[in-house]
Amino acid sequence: MTVQIRVRGYHLDVYQHVNNGRYMEFLEEARWEFMDSTGFADRIAALGYAMVVVNININYRRPALLHDLLDVGVRIDRIGNKSASFEQVITRDNGEGEPEVVADASVTFCVMDQRTETAVVLEGELRDVLASVMTEENA
Repeated sequence: MTVQIRVRGYHLDVYQHVNNGRYMEFLEEARWEFMDSTGFADRIAALGYAMVVVNININYRRPALLHDLLDVGVRIDRIGNKSASFEQVITRDNGEGEPEVVADASVTFCVMDQRTETAVVLEGELRDVLASVMTEENA
């Protein structure tokens, strides 16, 4: 899925391009929209769990500028034993109707039991929820 974000003045740094820290907000906004639109977070919470981000790696490819309309993509790309990850790509129109990558990121998360505050193994119904969302988004 993709979320659009318009670059505003408060996103910029002294060099007049988007501050590197703002990309974290853009990526998170897209993940929340993903979770809301798929019901993913609610389905996880109904099982007594919560998602916790444990690692983010961002590659900054090109500067985003004031008034740019950014497309922030998000999808689950990996489900492991105790963690899974989102692949996220931020693009903008290159002026010729083609998307160009502004940044890309890998966001690793675990699922935590809310009672014990420990990561759980991604198995059974929990893994089924993750797999179903992964399949829906990658279809």
